[in-house]
Amino acid sequence: MKNSSTDIKAKKQSRLPWKRKDDTLGAILFLSPTLVIFITFILFPVIFSFYLSFHEWNMFSNEATFVGLENYKRMFDSQEFWSVLKNTAVFTFGTVPLNMIVALLVAMALNKHIKGKKFLRTAFFAPVIISPVAAAVIWRWIYDPNYGLLNYGISFFGIDSINWLNDETAAMFALIIMGVWKTFGINMVLFSAGLQGIPETYYEAADIDGAGKWDKFWKITLPMLAPTTFFIMIMSMISSFQVFDLVYVLTSGGPLGSTKVFVFFVYEYAFKYFEMGYASAAAYILFIVLIALTMLQVRYMKNRVHGAF
Repeated sequence: MKNSSTDIKAKKQSRLPWKRKDDTLGAILFLSPTLVIFITFILFPVIFSFYLSFHEWNMFSNEATFVGLENYKRMFDSQEFWSVLKNTAVFTFGTVPLNMIVALLVAMALNKHIKGKKFLRTAFFAPVIISPVAAAVIWRWIYDPNYGLLNYGISFFGIDSINWLNDETAAMFALIIMGVWKTFGINMVLFSAGLQGIPETYYEAADIDGAGKWDKFWKITLPMLAPTTFFIMIMSMISSFQVFDLVYVLTSGGPLGSTKVFVFFVYEYAFKYFEMGYASAAAYILFIVLIALTMLQVRYMKNRVHGAF
């Protein structure tokens, strides 16, 4: 075995330089479709938007005017920017914990031996693949102030009808509920995979020691799910900061900007007001915020999540 390995290594070393160049060229040719797509749709826009963030450009002019850090300064002086940042933070910290709790509870319920498990799992996952427009039609009917299902339900508790999508406070709450409904299915699948990876012997040993359900949940299930939970938390936070489609089709940032989030803010300045430089600067601020929050979570959780690093 050792001789065979030595022979292969010797053959590789004895290959002619021109042959190695042919292998490199062949590899580049095979990778070229992916490289072209990556450079055209990812690398170039990233570099060009960074360039634009220091310029003023309206998409129709042939030249961009250099303004230095003026776009960033204007943004930090803008009250709208801080309002949008606050709305995005409220949506994220309202959606992520609720999403994870619901996903974990549903995953644990479906991890038991119950009838119709496959159907229920499919039904809970269905909102993930429903288009945002179709989801918005459903939820506009649920939130309708006159004949909506939600107002009909709360009327049994003596609560007056709420104009969910046109009230400044209720609109964000409505958006969070829809966001949780739309995305918890994918986290449910991830938690289900994590639960199935926990050895049954741990629970059997806990039964022998007389541990209750609560003890088993806190001392076995949650610690063993820590890497999955950490992954879900990071990905959910990033996707919540990048939410756009739900806001666009349900509230369009209203009423009075109470549901205007960061990506919708970037979209408005880029394709509604055609201020590409300002929108690019906002996009890079979002990138920096996401990097900072992710690094903060990694730093905080590094010594608390075993097996994730």
